[in-house]
Amino acid sequence: MSEHIIEALGLSRITIRNGKVVEVTEPEVEYCPLFDHHRGIKKLTTDVVAKNIQFRIDDFGMCTANRQLRMKDFLNFGISEILCTLLEKEVIDSVVMVLEGCGTVIVREPELVQGIGGRVSGLVKTSPIPELFDEIGEDNILNTKTAEINQGEGIKLAIEKGCKNIAVTVALASDIDKINRLKDENPDINIYVFVVHTSKRTPEEARKLFDGCDVATACASKNIRDIGEKESVKIVGQSIPIYARTEAGKRFLEMRLEKIGGEKPKKENPDLPYPLI
Repeated sequence: MSEHIIEALGLSRITIRNGKVVEVTEPEVEYCPLFDHHRGIKKLTTDVVAKNIQFRIDDFGMCTANRQLRMKDFLNFGISEILCTLLEKEVIDSVVMVLEGCGTVIVREPELVQGIGGRVSGLVKTSPIPELFDEIGEDNILNTKTAEINQGEGIKLAIEKGCKNIAVTVALASDIDKINRLKDENPDINIYVFVVHTSKRTPEEARKLFDGCDVATACASKNIRDIGEKESVKIVGQSIPIYARTEAGKRFLEMRLEKIGGEKPKKENPDLPYPLI
């Protein structure tokens, strides 16, 4: 049985089995400006979440053997878009990220990064979908038997494969210590940390994630926002800000801005997620 668990749309936890949504928990965030602006959704409910996820399954095959993995870049500013730009400009040579049906994977193509990360976030657990292995490359999947999600081990695999400038997406504070050890053990390798899916992180988790990252997205996280607004070297966006903690992170944000023609004008009262958690 194919089973996948995703946290999305207001931190609702969604279980998908064999291409169908079978369980949806109550969203903890009622309003998300991204879904309002792009889908006209004013309030996130279990019914809205279920319909949106089923739409994704039917539209591009999320969590199924029909998953469309590639997607063209478009004029937007998110983590996957930044990573696409860095690959295109050869600032990085690989991205360690997470894909349904595969778990932790190593990706080198911008269209794959966008198709994977731009369409699904907050993957908690997944099971193998062998039909996806060829397009990713079995040697680029951490564990084809279990579809394990383990970003630290994914970095190790990327290093073993000769990658020298590695970006990694991280959602768990527990990954930061592992990554810092890998940085110490591999001083000739550049490892850049992009923190994603930050809603409901505790103050301690937010502190560790921010201290260990180059770039972090705010999502609906009160604690990441509190730290990021005070300590970032650059901030892009208002409704869902993206924070650069390091000079490298600042350079990454500026490279993406240059590609899309600069920042949008600031709003006096930008829409924010509600509540921040």
